[in-house]
Amino acid sequence: MKFTFRTMLYVIIYCMAFSYITGCSGKSDSPLFFDSNRKGGEADAPVKDIPADILSTQKAFSNVARKVTPCVVNISTISRKKVVQPFFEMSPLFEDFFGGPQFKRDKSLGSGFIISRDGYIVTNDHVVRDAESIQVKLSNDKVYDAKVVGGDPKTDIAVIKINATDLPVAVLGDSDKMEVGQWAIAIGNPFGLERSMTVGVISATGRSNVGIETYENFIQTDASINPGNSGGPLLNVYGEVIGINTAIVAAGQGIGFAIPITMAKPIFTQLQQKGAVSRGFMGVTIQPVTEELARSFGLKQAHGALVNDALKGGPADKAGVRQGDIIIAFNGTDVKDPSHLQRLVAEAGIGKTAKITVFREGKNLDMNLVLSSADAAPRQKRESSGDRGKQPGNSDQLGLVVDDAEQGGVVVVDVARSGPAAEAGIRRGDVIVSVNRTRIAGSSDYQRIIHQAGPGSNLIILVRRGYASIYFALRIK
Repeated sequence: MKFTFRTMLYVIIYCMAFSYITGCSGKSDSPLFFDSNRKGGEADAPVKDIPADILSTQKAFSNVARKVTPCVVNISTISRKKVVQPFFEMSPLFEDFFGGPQFKRDKSLGSGFIISRDGYIVTNDHVVRDAESIQVKLSNDKVYDAKVVGGDPKTDIAVIKINATDLPVAVLGDSDKMEVGQWAIAIGNPFGLERSMTVGVISATGRSNVGIETYENFIQTDASINPGNSGGPLLNVYGEVIGINTAIVAAGQGIGFAIPITMAKPIFTQLQQKGAVSRGFMGVTIQPVTEELARSFGLKQAHGALVNDALKGGPADKAGVRQGDIIIAFNGTDVKDPSHLQRLVAEAGIGKTAKITVFREGKNLDMNLVLSSADAAPRQKRESSGDRGKQPGNSDQLGLVVDDAEQGGVVVVDVARSGPAAEAGIRRGDVIVSVNRTRIAGSSDYQRIIHQAGPGSNLIILVRRGYASIYFALRIK
């Protein structure tokens, strides 16, 4: 074998490198790894002085996980859903060729928590809705078949039951005492990853008008809530349940919503007892009080719920509530907006006497009424108010063309795009029944009131749209 000068140079460099790494003996004196002396090793921990409050917080989270995880369950469901054929959905011959509607089995996962030792479990209604079969897996890996006791889609709360005894149970806290910035802990099964725990803070309380459920009063948190967490508990540092994890904002991170446990308790108590939920009913239709409406009605601050109709013979009507009243308090609680009032009424209870405060013509009036059942509330018939009478022509100071309505008032035949009425939201087909709380018999009444008001005047216009009544505040240009 012939060695060239280049080969000899490579050998020398290799030997020098090997000698540097392993030493002359060819063996390394350095250990393969370094164990911390906190576990019997020889190396010091990189950080020695840990603040006591950090260690106590860490221990608190571990304690919550250890104590509460046994009462959190994994829920898996199988439902039967119809397969939609987009190209043949409207064809009457499709089912003749393919033998009737096609269905598929759909599996889903969720969470829940045990509230009684004999197997009652609270979860979200959407987790178990339309499920053909439900299985519940406990933290000890035991699996039980479950049945739905009752569900309430309006709050997205459901109760299911398994046949078991001596189960660990969750302890319910007081969500009304939660404050923004306090710790929030979520335990559940996100994406099927059982018994996962995430930590964050309470970002906000009393979130409504989110568009998720009919009755909303959500706790907002940045503790990670993902698919599969639905129905699981939101906890405080004491391990008490303060909410039921329900939804996330898909477009953002760190925005999750939980149903407050104080709001949920009356719901799942009724579901346990009778399998359904009954709510109180006042017999009014209401709308938000905008800044413009507040000024027009003489209310200093935009709050409460404006009554745009009172059902004849209903609890509010019997108590003396009128169209145009603004309900500003219910049983001593200031009313923020219509959704807040709806929630207060629903939670008050059927047959209970409630005290309301209304703002009418610059004064506060107290009234008592007896709430009835929302289930027994009569349905109002839709009234037809289509375009009739005149054809579109020259509009008035509000940008409207109107004609006499069949049952009193004037029907809007046309709306000028740039007029005050269009900007306020009035549409063709609306029936104007009052202006500045004066009833309109026909177009002559309407024109007289509009002309008397003159340019620069603020008007309150009540319209009937279908079976709904709506107030609008606008200014004549």
